[in-house]
Amino acid sequence: MCTAATYKTKDFYFGRTLDYEFSYGEEIVVTPRNFVFPWRKLGNPEQHYAIIGMAYVVKDYPLYYDAMNEKGLCMAGLNFVGNADYKEEKQDKDNVTPFEFIPWILTQCASVREARALLDKINLINMPFSKELPLAQLHWILADSKEAITVESVKEGIRIYENPVGVLTNNPPFDEQMFQLNNYMHLSPKTPQNHFSDKLSLQTYSRGMGALGLPGDLSSQSRFVRVAFTKLNSVSGESEAESVSQFFHILGSVDQQRGCCEVAEGAYEITIYTSCCNTEKGIYYYTTYENHQITGVDMHKENLDDSHLVHYKLIQGEQIYMQN
Repeated sequence: MCTAATYKTKDFYFGRTLDYEFSYGEEIVVTPRNFVFPWRKLGNPEQHYAIIGMAYVVKDYPLYYDAMNEKGLCMAGLNFVGNADYKEEKQDKDNVTPFEFIPWILTQCASVREARALLDKINLINMPFSKELPLAQLHWILADSKEAITVESVKEGIRIYENPVGVLTNNPPFDEQMFQLNNYMHLSPKTPQNHFSDKLSLQTYSRGMGALGLPGDLSSQSRFVRVAFTKLNSVSGESEAESVSQFFHILGSVDQQRGCCEVAEGAYEITIYTSCCNTEKGIYYYTTYENHQITGVDMHKENLDDSHLVHYKLIQGEQIYMQN
């Protein structure tokens, strides 16, 4: 499925993996300030914040998987199958479809604090983009350099959780994901001490034994624990190259390789792409399953006052540098 994470050095970084068995043909898409989003129930907006992110473009409409705006607010939707629940329209609410949710927030809000005000009035409605594209069952992470939250639309209504680890995967609901971290409080990057018994002379026989018990499978709960441990213990320099490199290593801890997660006969879930956004500089970096070279797109090199989408197809195929 998917994993999203935040990371802070000198700048603030946000990104995710998209794990699935096939691609829809997603691209890097810049939505400038004067592009008109035809909201299904709320009329057309006037000028708004510019956005860059990964999207599947259908009929000139960007269906964003993850994105950031020019103010540094980030958002990603991750599969939440079996738990997501969308509602009928309500008269006293802002009725927003789930496929509009990311641009609805990012076009209007400069921070998580501002997004909370919109979330108090939102109602995510059961309206697909088209007959050919039914609604994905999702929950979302919103983050800026100061805080992160998780948003879930479930049977009980909209649930908003503080996200102190800055990590999100798929099922179970976020509060249960967080509770499971209690089972791993003994993990450490340090060499462990013998607490088994003072009657036995037990010794470490390998480096890394402080993390014994860190789950290594591909389930969403295990990926949540693994990337949280990796991120919260991660150390890097503050340069752009060091920070971006480290971020890809953090999400690399939950990479999915073809053949390890069979979802149907001959169909395997893989990490289709991994993204990393520098929210201060407005740069969207990515790698793909077929291309591990980091590629970047700078939103500020585009005309952000335009009214037309800017597309960048993903660079595929391994970029191998031969040294001799």
